[in-house]
Parts: sequence; C-alpha cells; structure tokens
Amino acid sequence: MTTQSPSTGKGAILVIAPQPFYEDRGTPIAVLQLLRALTERGERVDLLTFPVGADMEIPGVRVIRVANPLRIRSVPIGFSLRKVLLDLLLTPEIRRRLRSGAYRCVHAVEESAFPAAHYARPLGIPVIYDMQSYLPEQMRKHFVFRGPLAQRALRRCVRRLVRRSDRIICSSGLEERVRALVPNAWVREWRFAGEFAEAVPAEEIARQRERLGIGPERRVILYCGTFESYQGLDLLAKAIPEVMRRAPEAFFLLVGAGERDALRFLGLSEGMSRNGSLRILPRRPRRDLSACLALADVAVSPRAFGDNLPLKVFDYMTAGLPIAATDIMAHRRVLNEERAVLARPEVHALTDAIVRLIRDREEAVRLGAAARVYAEAELGWPAFVGRVADLYEGVTGGAKSER
Repeated sequence: MTTQSPSTGKGAILVIAPQPFYEDRGTPIAVLQLLRALTERGERVDLLTFPVGADMEIPGVRVIRVANPLRIRSVPIGFSLRKVLLDLLLTPEIRRRLRSGAYRCVHAVEESAFPAAHYARPLGIPVIYDMQSYLPEQMRKHFVFRGPLAQRALRRCVRRLVRRSDRIICSSGLEERVRALVPNAWVREWRFAGEFAEAVPAEEIARQRERLGIGPERRVILYCGTFESYQGLDLLAKAIPEVMRRAPEAFFLLVGAGERDALRFLGLSEGMSRNGSLRILPRRPRRDLSACLALADVAVSPRAFGDNLPLKVFDYMTAGLPIAATDIMAHRRVLNEERAVLARPEVHALTDAIVRLIRDREEAVRLGAAARVYAEAELGWPAFVGRVADLYEGVTGGAKSER
C-alpha cells in the first residue's frame, strides 16, 4: 500500500521504519519528527514501513507499506512473532527499493539497518543507522537471548552493523554503548523536540479535574507513557501506598494503559482506585498530551534500567513540570539535581522523591522552571532540525570501507 505520492527520483532519502506507523508511542513519534525535519530542509523522502498504523498526511513524504498477506492488524512493543514476520516481508522490499537507483541515502531504524546495510553498501548508498534501542539489552528480556552466548552473538552483530554504517544516530544514553563497540564510529545522540503546547485555560483544567474526580486540594502525580515492564511501573506501584500514607493529598494519574487490566498488571488494589487516590487512563492521542500535563503538579519517570532516555521526559521538561526520576544513566542525559529530583531505583528512594516535591512547593516550582529553561534551549524544534542537518551534512554517495 502506498499513500501520498509526490514526485520522487534520484536523490530522495529512503527512511525505513519497522514499526506501526503512525502510532502514539516512542519510535513512531521519533520517526515522525525526523520526517518533518527532513522535509522542512527540502528533502524528498520515501518512508518504507509496516502495513499497520494510522495513515498520516506528511507533505513531501511518500508512505510505502509492505504487503500484509497475513492480515496482521497490530504489533506490540518489543520483540514478537508478528514483528519478526513483518520484518521478513520488509526485507525484500528494502532490496528492491535500494536497487531502483532512486535514493542517495538510506536512514534505517532499529533492526531494518541490518538488511539496509547489506544491500546498500555494494551500491554505494550511504547508510544511517538509527539506533532507538540497544539490541542485546532489548533482547535480554526473552529467554532465548538471555544467555551469555546469545548476548555475545548479538553484540558481534551490532558491532558489524556499526562498522558497516556511515553514521549512527542513537537514543540519548546509547552513545557510550556504540563507542565501546567501535571507538572511531561517527555517532551522535538524539535530543528530540518536546511539545511546547499553548497553556491550557484554567477553566478547562478545572473541568478535567472534576471529570476525573480530582478534588481541588489534591496534588496530581502524573505518569504518562506505555505500561511496558521496562518503564518501571512495578517500582511506582510499590511506592504509591507509601506516598499516600505520608502525603494523603496525593493523587496518582497514570496515562497510557493498554487493553489489559492495568490494575492487575500493577498489582494495585481496586480499593485505591475507588477511594479517589488513583486513576488509570488508556493511551491517549499525542494531541491530547497537553491536557494531561496541565493537570499535573509532579511528573514521574520510574524506569529502573535501560540506557535510552524515555521520550516522556522531554515532554515533562517542556511543560515545566517538577520531575521525580530514577537516578539512572538514561535520565542523567538531560536531568540533574538542578532540574529534577533523582532517586535510586528503589521503592523508598522514589517515595521520598515524590513526597519531597509534593511537600516543598518552592523547590518544585524552581526545578520545573529550570527544566523548562533547559528545554527551550536544547529541546525546541529549531535545535532538533539543526541536529538533523548535522547528521546529514556530508552524507553523499560512496560506500564506506569496512573497518
């Protein structure tokens, strides 16, 4: 399936995204920002992607979806049989597209970079490897890839891919991983653009609070993102009862639940929801994000492991929210003690951080303002377009020799 067909010809950029496009979740959001930045610079872009996801009008972008003989309708986050099957369908289309002679560069996201590099190098087409996550770490969750032999094999595969790529752009927190594999690799970290939405009117915030059953005296602690295990929601779930004991005015608003029973997933009692201390909402369109952020007094990112920075942190910062986050390398890429309260990834430490921001409103205001100032300087749209320009500067024909 192909939608939206501006003229394409030699000199276009092929972006390969092995995800549902579009869906309001991390990697598709990042791909959308990339596409908009490229077209703003006057580039012509073909996006090759999965046959699932919402159609989206992006001026200057031709969306090419691979065939869907298996009638797959959804793809979960992370490794799955459905994703493997769609990757297999994507691979011959990558080969066909690159051999067409229409492209001067290929920008391949995550695992699509393996076939992209294989087919592009003999043709002299430069390859940009977009490392949204570190494959060995991502696959460690699955028992087949958890052992030392499997992990060693995955690291070898990633090292070879890095060597075969002309440039590597990675999520915040992954640059050191890349340099550990190939010290002289050309690598940069993404700093994606946050959403600088207009202020939500006070009367609209009041209506939202009333609709959700949030009393005027309650202090709203917001989590906004997916409910995948790596997000650290189990840690947050264990902290909630202790926060409520120490700060009864707290109200937890968790946004982003999937179809499964979120209360059972988090191990929380239904009573906590009934007594007005907690609301769990399903995933919302990104356009509704500003309304969720406007309700919050404190934002939390409880991720306990992983080197890549959650995109939600960018949005928390642009909203000027005081942030309680776990003190892990990924968060340290943009957060420090001047812009957030950082806590050890332990229940009591996270509890202390949240309670501290609830109780000390002066500190909360100061930290939120500092986060907003940083975001305005580093996470605005012009800065992101500049990073894309830096990534593509000097990327022309000519295959890279393998190191």
